[in-house]
Amino acid sequence: MISIVKLSSKRGTQKILQEIALNVENGEILAILGPSGAGKTSLLRLIAGLDMPTQGEIRIEGQIVKPLAKLTTRTSHNISMIFQDLALWPHMTVFKNVEFVVNEKRLRNRVEVREKVERLLSMMSLSEYRNRYPDELSGGEKQRLAIARALVSEPKCLLMDEPFSNLDDLLKRELLDITLSLKKKSAMTILYVTHNIDEAFFLADRIAVINRGRIVKIWGKEEIKGLSKQEIHNSCFGEPA
Repeated sequence: MISIVKLSSKRGTQKILQEIALNVENGEILAILGPSGAGKTSLLRLIAGLDMPTQGEIRIEGQIVKPLAKLTTRTSHNISMIFQDLALWPHMTVFKNVEFVVNEKRLRNRVEVREKVERLLSMMSLSEYRNRYPDELSGGEKQRLAIARALVSEPKCLLMDEPFSNLDDLLKRELLDITLSLKKKSAMTILYVTHNIDEAFFLADRIAVINRGRIVKIWGKEEIKGLSKQEIHNSCFGEPA
């Protein structure tokens, strides 16, 4: 699905990522762990084509990722991204937030578009809020809207940048369950950036650790089963919890 070779990036003279090498398989959930400033978000933005590397390449289904205008929702290369701040359009209703990103080339019929949006809103328990604006929603409702908007283009890969970091544990678990269900139903590939070890344990088929712009560790599914949270914490942060 995704192949990354010797990927590096800079912001001015500051090195952000250094020679990242990574392969992500179809239908897997890869959790990307690391401390703040490690380069996790930068990696997702490069995969999405929102930023470009200083060297190396990213291929998605064999095609090299090329630069695009900085859009709120990325749908080319069969990828969508959910940003940490969600980036919902405040001047649009719940329905319009989802409808706006439908790929018109693939779905021209207006009735079909409306039905598709309605199905997604129903799946996310948002149908009764279809005419509300984002500032009229709770935190959990906003998160579900962001997921619905990302899914409307039927992406093969979903990039999630700490989407549930500011939620209480009960609501977070509900949305993690939704994320896991999406993967099981659609065989969607998910890259899930987080600094929360519990989230990574719950979701991931594999866990990659980024620190100081480098991938320092990758654990497979069987290895994860034998790991303690302390071992993962030490790899991420280099000190006891």
